Amino acid sequence: MARSAKIERKTKETEICVELNLDGSGKEQISTPVPFFDHMLSALTRHGFFDLTVAAQGDIEIDAHHTVEDVGICLGEAFKKALGDKTGIRRFGRGTMPMHEALASVIIDFSGRPFLVFNADIPKAQVGNFETELVEEFFVAFCNHSGANIHVNLAYGDNLHHIIEVIFKAFGRALDEATSIDPRIEGVLSTKGSLE
Repeated sequence: MARSAKIERKTKETEICVELNLDGSGKEQISTPVPFFDHMLSALTRHGFFDLTVAAQGDIEIDAHHTVEDVGICLGEAFKKALGDKTGIRRFGRGTMPMHEALASVIIDFSGRPFLVFNADIPKAQVGNFETELVEEFFVAFCNHSGANIHVNLAYGDNLHHIIEVIFKAFGRALDEATSIDPRIEGVLSTKGSLE
């Protein structure tokens, strides 16, 4: 059974199409009007070993907020749809990654109950046309629309590019583990018998 999804979203602010294959190899085709965000989504995909296509247009003349948030919404919905009833998945995943002077970890639980803990004190600034505060906005959107419990923890780091990239890489690693099928799991990994 294919674990894939296609999500389209069109508003007065953005037009987005996301295609996801959980059982891919890290191939990506990403095009948004925010080049640094493209780079982060590429890192997420490569380290998560899923295949991802993102085509997004947004009101970038205002700022990147709507585009980044709505891609987070669509990506969250794509994971939720691709996971279906979550039969056989490991459910929990974690990734801890270094990048030069920066170290971050992301832990995820596809519990069906969205909750975000974001322990990353990132200074408000810009990397290219990407506002650093949009990292948390992306995770809020993904969390709420995937139904996942996510904990982001930045241990340390100085370079904003490194800090943000290591968070996205750790997130990719956590997603890979959490969405992987474990043949030992019968049904869903829950004492309730349901992940909703």
